[in-house]
Amino acid sequence: MEPKLELLKIDCLGKQLRLEGSLAGWQQLFWDNTLVSQKEASVDNGGLKVHVFELTHHSSPLATESGEQAIAMTENKIQVRLETDLVWQPFRLDYCLLQDDKIIDQGRRTEKDIERQTPETPIVKQQKLSMVGLASLGFKLLKSAKVIKVVLAGASVAAYSWLFSFQFALALIACLVFHEYGHIRAMKYFGMKTKGIYLIPFMGGLALSDEKINTRWQDVVISIMGPTFGLLMSIASLIAYHVTGNVFFAGLAAFNALLNLFNLLPILPLDGGHILKSISFSMNSIMGLVACAAGAAFGVYISYTLGLALLGFLLLIGSLEIIFEWRTRHQSHLLPLDRYGQIFSVIWYLLTVGALVGIIWHLAGTGDDMLSLPLQILRS
Repeated sequence: MEPKLELLKIDCLGKQLRLEGSLAGWQQLFWDNTLVSQKEASVDNGGLKVHVFELTHHSSPLATESGEQAIAMTENKIQVRLETDLVWQPFRLDYCLLQDDKIIDQGRRTEKDIERQTPETPIVKQQKLSMVGLASLGFKLLKSAKVIKVVLAGASVAAYSWLFSFQFALALIACLVFHEYGHIRAMKYFGMKTKGIYLIPFMGGLALSDEKINTRWQDVVISIMGPTFGLLMSIASLIAYHVTGNVFFAGLAAFNALLNLFNLLPILPLDGGHILKSISFSMNSIMGLVACAAGAAFGVYISYTLGLALLGFLLLIGSLEIIFEWRTRHQSHLLPLDRYGQIFSVIWYLLTVGALVGIIWHLAGTGDDMLSLPLQILRS
C-alpha cells in the first residue's frame, strides 16, 4: 500500500475515527485503529465518497423480578456513515458523520489544518543512500548534546581556515549560519519544533527538526527560505561594499551568492531539488509535465547563452532526474501545491536565482580578479 495522508481525525462514539487517503484515490477509514471501510484507487481521486460501517452495541443484562440477572444480552446494531467531499487543489474536505441517519458531526478541513496536524501513524521517509543523508542521520543521533554544535563549529572554522584564511572562514561560517537560519524561521512559522543548526566541515550545514512536513507548500517554503536569507545577506554586503568601498564586503556578497546559487540547483538533496520536485510533482496533467520540461530546457538554454556552462549542465542533469521521477508523484503523503502555489513558487524560485546571478555578474564587472572568480566557476 502506498503512503497516505491523514485527511480527517474526529471523535465517533467515544473512539477515534481516522480517514487516510492518497492522490491515487486510495481511502481507508479506521475506527479505534481498526479498519472499517476502504476505497480502492480510481481515476477520480476526489469528489463525493461515502463510507458505511456497522458497530455492535451490547446493552446491559436485564434483571428479573426476583433480582436475578437474565442470561441473554441484547445486541443493537448502529450504522455509521461518513460522507466526504474532497477537492485536492486547492485542498478542501467537507465531511458529515451520521449515526443511524442522524448528523452527529460535520465540518470542513483545509490545507492549514493539514499543515499543523501530527499524523497518528508516523510517516517513515525513505531516503536514497548518500553522504549527506548519512551525515544527517549521524548528527541526528548526536543532536541532544549541545556541545556537539560547538565542536562542529570549531571544526568547520579550522577546516575552512586551512583551505582559505581565518577571516574568510569566519565569513563563510556566517553565510552558512544565516542560510540555515532561514530554514529555521520557516520551520517555526509552520509550528515545527527545531533542534538548531549543525555545521559540518566541508559539507555546509543542517537545520534539523524532529517533525515531518505534511504538504508540498511546507517543503517549498522551508527549502527556499535558506537561499532567500542568503540573498538578503548578499544584498546587505553589496550595499556595505558600495557605501564603504571595502572589497571584503564585495567578496562576501559574491561568494555567498555563489554558495546559495549552487544550493538552488534542482539536485536532491539540495534545496533546489526539493523546490522543483514539489512544484513538478504537484502537476497532475501531462501538460504540467510538458511545462516543467519546457521550463528546464529554457533554463539550460539561457545558461549556455550567457556562457554559464557549469550551471546549465547541472540544471539539465537535475531537471531530468525530477522529470523521470514524475510518475511517482502519487506515491507520497504530501499534499500537493494548488495552481496558485505552483505559480508563486516558480516565480519565487526564478527571482531568487536571477538575483543571485545578477549579484555575481555585477561584481565580476568590477575588474577585480577575486570578485570575478564566482563567474569564472559558473562558466567553467
